[in-house]
Amino acid sequence: MNVTVLHYDVFTETPGHGNPAGVVLQADHLTHQQMQSIAHVAGFTETTFVQRSSNATWRMRYFAPGKEMNLCGHGTIAALTALEQASQIPQTFTVNTQAGILEGKQVALKTRFRLRQGSPRIVPFQGAVRPILVTIGLDIKHLDDRLPIVYGNTGNWTLILPIRRLMDFKRMRPDNEQFQQVLTAFPTASVHPICLETYHTAHLHGRHFSASGAGTVEDPVTGTACGVMGVYHRLFIDPLSTEIIRIEQGHEMNRPGTVDILVSGTDSDPSQWQVEMEGGSIFVGARYITI
Repeated sequence: MNVTVLHYDVFTETPGHGNPAGVVLQADHLTHQQMQSIAHVAGFTETTFVQRSSNATWRMRYFAPGKEMNLCGHGTIAALTALEQASQIPQTFTVNTQAGILEGKQVALKTRFRLRQGSPRIVPFQGAVRPILVTIGLDIKHLDDRLPIVYGNTGNWTLILPIRRLMDFKRMRPDNEQFQQVLTAFPTASVHPICLETYHTAHLHGRHFSASGAGTVEDPVTGTACGVMGVYHRLFIDPLSTEIIRIEQGHEMNRPGTVDILVSGTDSDPSQWQVEMEGGSIFVGARYITI
């Protein structure tokens, strides 16, 4: 069987920047094992498989080279762009994912979309800090102790790790397979260092190191983890802000990109807030994989 995998660079308008993603349209006939095999061969941090859905506009499944993910922000944006280019899609739509049914809409250009993420969850980190820093090649002196370390989730669990200086992001060397040993509360979480210093006009800078067993080391620009960063910014940095929070990532991989996050809600409980991610993508090419 020959399968076409479409390649998009997401959260950028420049080929070779942002986060590369694979998309397979009309994937209803593929088994779980076949989708996992395709994602492994394609080699993207995530490949999105678009299927029919009885209770949403589409069902989307997301596979890293090593395992299936509940949600992938950049993979969703890539798939929506592919669907729009294949045939015009509705102005508003829903996507059935393992993180729930998410609402979305086209924004201005037809290659830019806004997608609601899962209900945010924030859990304080209560383990030892130094071992986590060691897994990314840093020490306790690099930590920004003005801000808390927390687990966050808007679809997948990640650990938000505040780092004081932007210059220290270049020295990070992740040992991903050690993450599950030190993240005892959520051993399948990724690690997401953030910084208040930025290269360009943005609210936060970040890097995203893949969870143990994902089959990848780092995601250049991560939509779902940026959703958690938006909640973190609203909760711990600027609680009174109602503006769109701009996140920059990918600079250390020479694949810079930006994600816009809108956090809304007046409840004191962040799980009642609504988190929306906005971004665009550009078509790069197609790969043909035989399974």
